[in-house]
Order: sequence, then structure tokens, then C-alpha cells
Amino acid sequence: MNIQSVKGTRDFYPEDMARRNFIADLWKKVSIRNGFVEYDGPIFEYLAMYQQKSGDEIASQLFAFEDRGGRMLAIRPEITPTLARMVNQRINALPKPIKWFSVPRLCRAERPQKGRLREFFQWNIDIIGEDSVLADAEVILTAVDYLREVGLTSNDIKVKISSRKLLAAILRGIGVPEEKLNSVYVILDKFTKLPADTFSSLLTEQVGSELAGQIIEFMGKSFNNLLTTTKQNKEIEDALAELANCRHCLEEMGIGNYCVFDQSIVRGLAYYTGIVFEIHDIQGDLRAICGGGRYDNLLHDFGGPKVSATGMGMGDCVLEILLREKGLLDKNISANSCDYFIIPINYSYFDASISLTAKLRQKGFKSIFSYKTAGFKRDESPVLSKLLKEASAVGAAKCIIIGDEYQTGQLVVKNMTDGSQQNIAEKDFFDGLRQQR
Repeated sequence: MNIQSVKGTRDFYPEDMARRNFIADLWKKVSIRNGFVEYDGPIFEYLAMYQQKSGDEIASQLFAFEDRGGRMLAIRPEITPTLARMVNQRINALPKPIKWFSVPRLCRAERPQKGRLREFFQWNIDIIGEDSVLADAEVILTAVDYLREVGLTSNDIKVKISSRKLLAAILRGIGVPEEKLNSVYVILDKFTKLPADTFSSLLTEQVGSELAGQIIEFMGKSFNNLLTTTKQNKEIEDALAELANCRHCLEEMGIGNYCVFDQSIVRGLAYYTGIVFEIHDIQGDLRAICGGGRYDNLLHDFGGPKVSATGMGMGDCVLEILLREKGLLDKNISANSCDYFIIPINYSYFDASISLTAKLRQKGFKSIFSYKTAGFKRDESPVLSKLLKEASAVGAAKCIIIGDEYQTGQLVVKNMTDGSQQNIAEKDFFDGLRQQR
């Protein structure tokens, strides 16, 4: 029976694992330098927790199951509900603001397509307990910090920023009923994804043609146009002031050239309450690289106090596609998979070669010997060119050749990049390693 991997999942062979580790390790590095600390939770939770956040229909989009105790569980499709649960359990003991990050493995039971798989990894960062839009700006800064480090510039990506608070105020101001807001958000989230006539038709079905026309007019306005032409009330004024303050912070943080105001960014989920954003590739061929925003009601919705929060998630699937297309993924992964490849010229130096390898590993250097050397006969010398070829195949930066020079305490060190080599006393060689570390 020929068993294949499950559709929508991935096998990570060593070269794939190197790319995955590059993406995830840098997520962690950037999180830590921006002041976030790592957390994680269980791979499955009670199904009711996700239903509480997204409604009963979410069950069909998850890998849900009944355990032997009759409890309905689900493999986590996201980690934000787990975050809310964990913070609520210790809300009074945790110093504010809470700045946490996580890189969980997630699963969603949906149709696989480009940039969207059933199993994936996602970088999440969240700031809880801070009302200021400075926290929203810092979340955006951290995301851009990562994307800049992997080599993406403002010519490659744009941060599209909007405000659910502003949108809600505008919709209420023109007369959209409160009970219609969430269904309208879902439609508005498709503004750039649907043909104009289809979008208009869906919106008209919800609010009628007159209100639909006013909403579409609003969706086409620039930020400066909104400031000068929108009929003001306190709710609208506050939302516009928040956006202006956020833009100012992003300018001061040095990433204003990455950011644009775009009210088509709605983020269809109901729990967003303030500034929202998505990061897209300039060409627009891919799904959003990441997205997030302010969700000031989520902890309260999970039984905790009303505490402000903002955050974002960045999945690895779209990111990897973009980095490949830009030629940045393999460029960022070191070609050298080991520091030293040890070669004895004959059987009499075999023991010295494995001893030297062990010493190098003890000092923190990636070192490899060839298993072929274990099969040398006492009167046999290996074909050096074959072992050098093996060293090249494993990506060795240097080879250490142990031959007759070793009897006088000398090692032959060959640079695999330029082919140069030098004789060096073993003591001097290890003294040099201490200086490298």
C-alpha cells in the first residue's frame, strides 16, 4: 500500500526544514528584540472555546473530535482564544502591558489552495493591557522589522491600515442598523476580492441601494478626504484622531514609507474594535502576508475583565511563497551545513580523525567525518578526491586533512570555498577556535 501525505499538509525534508527553521527562528529573534516573550498552549482545546469566539458554524472548519470521555475537542486553528484563556486565568498576577509571542502549529479543515493549507505555522504577537495606539504601531513595527530583515522593502510590500472604530461610526452615522454591522463587515472585507457589481449587489441585499451607495462612496475616499468631507461626530473624530496618531508613530518609527491608509481593510472577524491592518505584496498576487488589529472585547468575551488588546498573525505559507518569488529564501540560508569535514589519509589516522571531530563538536563547531573511513583496510589509502567531493556535498566550509604532518602536531586545513590550504599546529588551531568563539 502506497501511503501519501494528507492533502494540505507538508513533509519537511532536511532542505525544507532548513527553510522552515530560518523563517521561525527569525520570528523568535525579532519578537525578543522588540520586547516580546514566548508562550504556547495545548495543540487541542475544547470545541466550545472556538464556538464562543466564532459561532457554532466554526465546527465545520476545524478538525473536531469527541474524546473517550465524551468531551468535544478541536485541534487549534488559531492561538488567540488560548491566549485569552491563559491571560484570564492569571489576569491579576501578570504585569501590564503583557507582550507575548508564539509560533504555534495550527490546523484548519478547509480546501487547500495557494498560500492556504490545512496545517501551517503562524507567528502571533499580542500586546494586552495598553490602550494607546502606540501599541498598535508597535505591533506593525515588529511585523515590518521582520520583513525588512528578510530583505523585503517598501517596493515589495505595503502595510494597509484602517479602523473598525471609524467604519462602525460611519455606518451608524448613515443609518445602518446595529444588528446589521457584523454582516456588513463580512461583505466589506471582500471589497477588493469581488467584481464591483457583485460587491454592490451583496451590499444592497443587506442594507438597500441608498445605503449601499453611500458605503461604496466612503470606501473610495482617501484619509485626507475623510478628514475634510466626512460629517463629524465625536465617535468619528476620535477614530480619525487615533488613525492620525498611529500614522505619526509609524513615521517616527521610520516605517511610514511602508504604510498606507486603506479602508478596504476590514478584517471580517467580529471581535476587532479599533485599528486594523494587513500587509500585502505590492503586486497583489498573493493573500495577505499577515493581518491583525485591536480587539478590546476578546478577554471579556471569554469570561475575563474588559482589557484592551492588539496583535497580529503571520502565517508561513504565503510568506514562503513571496520569499521564493523574490529569491530571498535560499539566499538567507547558509550554504554551509557544517564547519569542518575531517579526512584521515589512511587507516592509521582514523582514530585521530574521530577524536578531532569529537573535540570540535565539544567546542560548538559542526563537524563531520566520513563513515567510509571506518572501512579502511590497514594498507589502504582513500581516494582523497572522493572524500573532498563528499565534503562538498554536505556543504563543508573547511576540511581538516590528517596525514603524516600529524605526527609532528600539524593539521592541514583546506578552505572549500577558494581551494586554499595551510599547515597549522594543532595547538594553534584550537587556540584560534577559542578566539572565534
